[in-house]
Amino acid sequence: MEELLRLINEESRKRGIAAELLLADLLAQRLDPRDRVDVYLKIHEELLRRSDEEYVKGDLAQAGEKLWGAVAALLNAIAESRGWEHYSHRDYDVIINRLFRETNDRELPLYFGAAERLHANFYHNFMTKDEYELHREYVLKLISKLRDLLKQR
Repeated sequence: MEELLRLINEESRKRGIAAELLLADLLAQRLDPRDRVDVYLKIHEELLRRSDEEYVKGDLAQAGEKLWGAVAALLNAIAESRGWEHYSHRDYDVIINRLFRETNDRELPLYFGAAERLHANFYHNFMTKDEYELHREYVLKLISKLRDLLKQR
């Protein structure tokens, strides 16, 4: 069991996604596409909730990583609904750039950069509380925009 957990963690790190998202990807491959979108949305909501819990505890690195995971889950849902690839961190960047070109919303790549910075903070723990809160604000705006884009389809 320990070896399995190690492999899951190693693969999730390689892909730049939370272990929950890796497992959801693996399980979702056997589901109908609409069901896959629902799975990703449920993961998104759970990670948002857990991010808030970690923030209240004062664990900014964990809170930020959960926010990153919530963004990644939402990007998975959008990509799944559009038939786009969404298997790696690079794919998320491609998705954001496609959405930027589609909508001409210049805030999408900027806010996504804030999410990536929270993800980096998980590994290096360099953010002050003020810096974290600024990035969190931008990521929550990104989430709102992405939810709206998902509803439009």
